[in-house]
Amino acid sequence: MDTLDHAFLLAEQGVTRRDKNPLFWTLRDAFITRDIKGLTKELQYSFQSFMVRQTFSQDLQDNQKRLLDFRFPHEWFPATRTMQRTVHVHVGPTNSGKTYNALKALENSKMGVYAGPLRLLATEVYQRLRAKGRHCALITGEEVRIPEDADQYFSSCTVEMVPLNARFDVAVIDEIQMIADAERGNAWTTALLGVQAKEVHLCGEDRTVPLVQALCASVGDKCVVHRYERLSPLKTMNSAIQGDYNKLQKGDAIVAFSRLSLHVLKRNIETATGRRCAIIYGSLPPEVRVQQAALFNDPDNDYDFVVASDAIGMGLNLEIRRVVLESVTKYDGNQHRLLTYPEIKQIGGRAGRYRTAHSAAAENAEEAEKEKVGLVTTMDQTDLRSVERAFQKKVSDIDCASIQPPAGIVERFASYFPPDTPLSFILMRIKAAATVGARYRLNISSDALEIADIIQDLPLTIYDRLTFCYLPVSLRAEGAVDILRALARVVAKNSAGDLLSISEIPLEILEAEVKDYPGGSQEYLSKLEALHIAINQYVWLSYRYAGMFRSQALAFHVRQLVEEKLISTLDRLDFTEEQLEHKRKNKRLQAHSRNMSRRAIDDILEEGDNEAQQEQSSVPTSDLPGKDTKPRQERAA
Repeated sequence: MDTLDHAFLLAEQGVTRRDKNPLFWTLRDAFITRDIKGLTKELQYSFQSFMVRQTFSQDLQDNQKRLLDFRFPHEWFPATRTMQRTVHVHVGPTNSGKTYNALKALENSKMGVYAGPLRLLATEVYQRLRAKGRHCALITGEEVRIPEDADQYFSSCTVEMVPLNARFDVAVIDEIQMIADAERGNAWTTALLGVQAKEVHLCGEDRTVPLVQALCASVGDKCVVHRYERLSPLKTMNSAIQGDYNKLQKGDAIVAFSRLSLHVLKRNIETATGRRCAIIYGSLPPEVRVQQAALFNDPDNDYDFVVASDAIGMGLNLEIRRVVLESVTKYDGNQHRLLTYPEIKQIGGRAGRYRTAHSAAAENAEEAEKEKVGLVTTMDQTDLRSVERAFQKKVSDIDCASIQPPAGIVERFASYFPPDTPLSFILMRIKAAATVGARYRLNISSDALEIADIIQDLPLTIYDRLTFCYLPVSLRAEGAVDILRALARVVAKNSAGDLLSISEIPLEILEAEVKDYPGGSQEYLSKLEALHIAINQYVWLSYRYAGMFRSQALAFHVRQLVEEKLISTLDRLDFTEEQLEHKRKNKRLQAHSRNMSRRAIDDILEEGDNEAQQEQSSVPTSDLPGKDTKPRQERAA
């Protein structure tokens, strides 16, 4: 209490900088960014940290400091450091051919690996390699397909699943700019520093080049930069669709950020225009996605439009003339946020693909050239201004790669504490005490900390706790916490985790109908969504604890049944355009409110930096060596 009183007394005197009053700064930051929940968590951590500091000797703290020296993460991959690698960096705007050239290098190698941000993309490259007669494995968190008729084969993975213990001729790491992402960036850093390949091809945005060059220089890899220009011009339109679906044209892609919005848009567009609309998003079965993309890309049928998730921004092969953003806000797992400028550029950049089927069929060269121009607009006029700003704004370079503490170091650091010390506290202590290199940033996700607390009372090893911390989970979904604890209990008790024996997973929903729920389609849909997430978690764990979660085949079957019910329910939803517009407006207000909170913190930080600079530049000459001419009391005053 004395420490808290002192921190707030300093704040009342105007001392709020992070270096001068760290406790007040962190409490205020937690409250502004995560409200009461964040403040409560930060108070708990601050108290635990205060107590621990009273018990550790200086020698012990020095030992911990040495353990948490994260200045050189490349040393975590000694086998890779024995190789002399060449890193090719393919950078340029969307639709410039950079990924195409990287994949050509992969196809021409004897054995290689592709690493992408989405299961959707990994599946697309997997199918591409197989179509070219190459043996290929598909390795994602929720699906593993290994060729049975070959000893040597290519691999197509999500970036978290890149095999780091195998040697390749060529590795392609897609969307390298995600190396800075606080939640997933560690996977890109690990893949770049750890993949054992003679040639590493990175694809992404130009703003990653200085960082990649610095990382290559730090490990002695040769770095070659290939820059590309767009193959077709891109421009924003002057007007939005404004809910008039008759303004849509053949080749339009309407991008939305929730499964609900996608299906409602598809139904409303088909009803208003009398023309067909394809639909593509991540959790659709791969065969359905391929079929829908083929329907949209074929100029000779009546599938004139596609509604798609933001996965199209990651390079899906779609022949898009114009991108229409349904909204410029996105739910990030906790709250709605505005899309960043790079995200808007990347999604909008899918418009105007070079040599589309439509332009290839154009009657003359002038018409064909006109077809190549990519257009970007929005559903609401308000959002169009955000898109225009995004395309005009120059985005600053990425200066840091995201890292997370390796499991082995977490286990060793945990041995300094009593056995019942919460893992969330240990992770927060690591973040606070670690020494990190100038080109890296240590990130620990808020979801990981929350999961750690949810399963803290179960008898699990540190390694198992960390595994669950990175389980794909939506903690806001109905019954999510109970399901998470039930899955963790299987590991804690080393019991048989048969799917049918885990009562918390609501399989009975498969027998229910919409009419069984007072909330109608919306309530039924949320329960199906929750079941789908639970089944994906079971599948994910079945690859990591095969002896415990043994009902993998049944889980695949149940997942397919859930997806079929989801699609049929979504197709029957009845939303008017006015209701959709109202939902977009509410999300926009929430996102702007969050953005203002974030700006408030940035202003505080900037104010603190200015204050520090003024203090440094206003040191009186009497305080300099040889200038002590005034009495001490006067100088103090």
